[in-house]
Amino acid sequence: MNILNIEHISKNFGEKLIFDDVSYGIHEGDKIGIVGINGTGKTTFLKMIAGLEEPDNGQIIRQNGLRITYLPQNPEFPEGANVLDYVADGKWEQDWNTESEAKTVLTRLGITEYMAKIETLSGGQKKRVALARTLVNPADVLVLDEPTNHIDNEMAMWLEEYLNRFKGVLIMVTHDRYFLDRVTNKILEIDHGKVYGYAENYSGFLELKAQREEMELASERKRQSVLRMELEWAKRGCRARSTKQRARLERLEALKNGKAPTQEKQVELDSIGIRMGKKTIELHHISKSYGEKKLIDDFDYIVLKNQRLGIIGPNGCGKSTLMKIITGKIEPDHGDVEIGDTIQIGYFAQEAEAMDPKQRVIDYMKDTAEYVPTKDGRITVSQMLERFLFDPVMQYTPIGKLSGGEKRRLYLLKVLMEAPNVLILDEPTNDLDIPTLTILEDYLDSFSGIVITVSHDRYFLDNVVDRIFAFEGDGILKQYEGGYTDYLEAVSRQHPDQESAGAKPGADTKNGEKASAKDWKQNQPAKVKFSYKEQREFESIDGEIAELEEMIGSLEREILANATNSVKLSELMTQKEQAETKLEEKMDRWVYLNDLAEQMGMKTT
Repeated sequence: MNILNIEHISKNFGEKLIFDDVSYGIHEGDKIGIVGINGTGKTTFLKMIAGLEEPDNGQIIRQNGLRITYLPQNPEFPEGANVLDYVADGKWEQDWNTESEAKTVLTRLGITEYMAKIETLSGGQKKRVALARTLVNPADVLVLDEPTNHIDNEMAMWLEEYLNRFKGVLIMVTHDRYFLDRVTNKILEIDHGKVYGYAENYSGFLELKAQREEMELASERKRQSVLRMELEWAKRGCRARSTKQRARLERLEALKNGKAPTQEKQVELDSIGIRMGKKTIELHHISKSYGEKKLIDDFDYIVLKNQRLGIIGPNGCGKSTLMKIITGKIEPDHGDVEIGDTIQIGYFAQEAEAMDPKQRVIDYMKDTAEYVPTKDGRITVSQMLERFLFDPVMQYTPIGKLSGGEKRRLYLLKVLMEAPNVLILDEPTNDLDIPTLTILEDYLDSFSGIVITVSHDRYFLDNVVDRIFAFEGDGILKQYEGGYTDYLEAVSRQHPDQESAGAKPGADTKNGEKASAKDWKQNQPAKVKFSYKEQREFESIDGEIAELEEMIGSLEREILANATNSVKLSELMTQKEQAETKLEEKMDRWVYLNDLAEQMGMKTT
């Protein structure tokens, strides 16, 4: 049964067409995820459904008495309100059930100071308070804009279960692909002013979208073939004397006016980092506390070349603090950080830097560089912006007119343009659309350098990192091999009695006693194992080293034979230097892989 009908709506912002004659019906039981590139109108679509914004043309018809609750991307709060009053909508003193539910949801979302003034909370805490209010107050339709931002992995798993139990309609925008897969039964894709519906979760949507795009391309190929044939007929000078001939000319005109399917743009990035020396980043017995709260306790680690590290843990545990210690923005209480002379850090902070809303996009980028070095040579800032989905019109747009996600994408590009060989990414998936995340993951896969990321995006962690450090209470960071799924499996094996696979060691137990993270660390050693990529690398690295050694020997013989040929000698010396650099990197990697293999009890040579 339809409870909400969208009928032929259109919407413009200035000269930008957001929706063009869009129609769609929403039924009871629908759990809809909305996807699309930032700036395509996802938030506008939610606001129109919630009745907070009107279409320019067309109408949205809602069932009589339909209750809609809306979570905005950037919620606003009444001045002076406290947490519990706001979440329970002032009803908690008269209704014990409302008070109890409000406190339960708040606790699940990491908010325990129920009477705190909202203005004293952090931005992430405020968003979670707004989410709690949305969930507590009854509704037939939940409209959620980025509900998974600012919640940790355990909260995300709880929210998945909550929304799966919810009996009403759910319409949401989120970039958490695992969340979309597990909660939705329909996907709406907003693309170039149109809306495409898929009666599938996210995985099914990807398959159906590929089929749709292939069909559109096939139709366009057919249109072009018929157009060529009709043009040939017209060139032969046929006159429109008969009805049949007039019909052919009319068909030719229609074919000429037909639109080709719009090719989806993708973010294109080249790895532009500079070469790294032997010394990388060394953390020596780092400790950090704020008052009596110990965030990091005696953390000691040397980051390996080209390593991909993921940092996870509950909100407020110290993840961002660790990133800021590495980048030198915060000093540790004890210990020290050593950074190699060749290390160039690119820091993508959780809070984007301040941008002048009047400054044009291209001028903001030119503050960093006029040209960008890539593996294929040198390109202009304008060309780099186009690769990052900022077309020539957008490049001359004031930053203040960009969406939140577009500003985040612009900030990310600026970090990458600084040509770092170490990327430190603090919650990079917040406010980035799924197409951008996908290409960022591909970029990081080929990035020649170190990646250290804090993220609550489980899909992103699985795709990017090969080692995880988890904050497990009392300032302890524990190491796990592989991605996020590997981490969950390891925790599940070590703690089979936990309520959920996402529960963290050191969390409160059922009897209210707190387990000791240090005791757990000593008594439950993690099982070390290769990731899939590491296994493949371990199997082939001996042969690769042997080939490089043979190549260097061959080059040395050629150098001796061409001692009087200065041009050839220079070329050979360059090749030898490059081969020796590769060999040095392979030997460093060989040491790491064999050390890992020994911990696993494997025989090494």
